Amino acid sequence: MPLSPNFGVRRNGLRPSLIVIHYTAIESCAAAHARLCDPVAEVSAHYLLDYDGTTHALVEEAARAWHAGAGQWCGLDDINSRSIGIELANDGFEPFPEPQMAALEGLLAGIMARWLIPPQGVIGHSDMAPGRKSDPGARFDWARLARAGLAVWPEGASEADPAGFAGFARRFGYPDVPADDLLAAFRLRFRPAATGPVDPIDAGLAQDLAARFAIDHRAKDA
Repeated sequence: MPLSPNFGVRRNGLRPSLIVIHYTAIESCAAAHARLCDPVAEVSAHYLLDYDGTTHALVEEAARAWHAGAGQWCGLDDINSRSIGIELANDGFEPFPEPQMAALEGLLAGIMARWLIPPQGVIGHSDMAPGRKSDPGARFDWARLARAGLAVWPEGASEADPAGFAGFARRFGYPDVPADDLLAAFRLRFRPAATGPVDPIDAGLAQDLAARFAIDHRAKDA
């Protein structure tokens, strides 16, 4: 299958320090592939993974694919220049099948080794664009990736004062967005069944993540 024409040069000499995971929200992997390779659409990703685990490489890793859009992580923007984008064929509501998850694990391990990206550098589209994006969604198994050393997950966190939640979440990497959007994005990844206002559990989980996994990407740009 053809490579996507939708890419450019990473700006300001930046190298990948993040991996952003997406779902396609299109009726089939073939339709997603066609869109990601359509020059009129002006969107792309480095990789597209089908339901059966088939992996389509669409943009060279060294190039800047057009997958992230507006957003921030760890206080930095132009996420396209800082990341590698992976699209998973999924409508946003269905489980991610085992062959697809296994293929993702293998792909992540290789990318992380090649670019020296730590587990905390693997994020969802919803993490860097709260209120605008929801992928990879509530059905995505972040805990599974964390058990394999391919993402992070809070462990043994105590409850904390809810007033500190936003500060902890932003120290971990979330952007400065309205409180409701921040909480929704955090819960989508770490507590998808939770409802209601921010609570001590949210704050405790965010505090644990901030203490163990905060990255200062700005130091890499200096």
